[in-house]
Amino acid sequence: MSLSAVLAGLLAAVVSYSGPLVIVLAAAAAGHLDKAQTGSWIWAISIGSGLTCIGLSLRTKMPVITAWSTPGAALLVTSLGAYSYAEAIGAFIVTGVVITLVGLTGVFGRLMRQVPTAVVSAMLAGILFSFGTDVFTSLETAPWIAGTVLLVYLLGKRWLPRYAVLIALAVGVVAAAATSRLDIHLDSIEPARPVLTTPDFSVASLIGIAVPMVLATLASQNAPGMAVLTASGYQPEDRLLIGSTGLVSTVLAPFGSHAINLAAITAAICTGPESHRDPERRYVAGVACGALYLLGGFFGTTLVVLFADLPKELVAAIAGVALFGALAGGLSQAVREEQDREAALITFLATASGVTVFGIGSAFWGLTFGVAVHLVLTGRRRTRSVSG
Repeated sequence: MSLSAVLAGLLAAVVSYSGPLVIVLAAAAAGHLDKAQTGSWIWAISIGSGLTCIGLSLRTKMPVITAWSTPGAALLVTSLGAYSYAEAIGAFIVTGVVITLVGLTGVFGRLMRQVPTAVVSAMLAGILFSFGTDVFTSLETAPWIAGTVLLVYLLGKRWLPRYAVLIALAVGVVAAAATSRLDIHLDSIEPARPVLTTPDFSVASLIGIAVPMVLATLASQNAPGMAVLTASGYQPEDRLLIGSTGLVSTVLAPFGSHAINLAAITAAICTGPESHRDPERRYVAGVACGALYLLGGFFGTTLVVLFADLPKELVAAIAGVALFGALAGGLSQAVREEQDREAALITFLATASGVTVFGIGSAFWGLTFGVAVHLVLTGRRRTRSVSG
């Protein structure tokens, strides 16, 4: 046991609940889920993240931090309302199965090389774009709340970057209370009750939800998560890590879990020297993070009530600043290579437009258009090169 590693793990879980969780709640509201279904969703992703954090950290003796797919949840904000909840559950199951197979067969790296990094990054940026703009649109209706969150977040990034989102949330709650916008009624603490939903498999939901979620989870979550571990001096086994998170996602999908994956941003808290000077003792952070996830899952319904009573402008502002890093990273990767910029631009615009064609959401169309443009432009260059 190590106090610094335990605190690092607890902080990672708190950051996950104070930022990405509100995106899940936004997706649940967009899909018109009731209180029981939303509570079950939070229970499933919390239990899945907790079990994988603890199990994989103990098995590998590395600080393996897992979480629910933030880009996947953001995708559902714009697409979940177009399908029935049973269809979404069916898409979640397929997502978990595909990720499990990709992980266990070792084709993770080869599969991701088939889609240009710029196109995948642009799709992610398009998905997250509205969350970024919501920070500023919230200034119109609640300037003190949204403005305080933005200002404190920026100051936190300057002086205490690791705690920026957490501090912004705390000060934002104070600002909401000071402006009489905070009205939380927590009558009792209730344990979460899992709700089993029979899946309904439809072509539209598989294309509109499963396909972009698989790509977003693998490229925007698992790939950076592996990179964080590698950069910290560890040698992660992609088959074990990706396969395990995919399997757990599949098992918990009927209860609402959309995707469990390796974390990147919160993982950096637990894999660095701040967690422990000895890399071999940092795995304790993964166990601590998982323990708090399990506790959060047990009281999932209470978390729904707590966050549902927060002002919508506060939720929008916190979700937005929590995703600034992911959005900036997506945009940076999208325009890094000059030859891929046109494809990335079209992918971004199509995805950010929110257009739905034939019942299929914009993320898929952005990906489709981007790959098509990439093939046309690179094919043209190759033809010219050969003719020359």
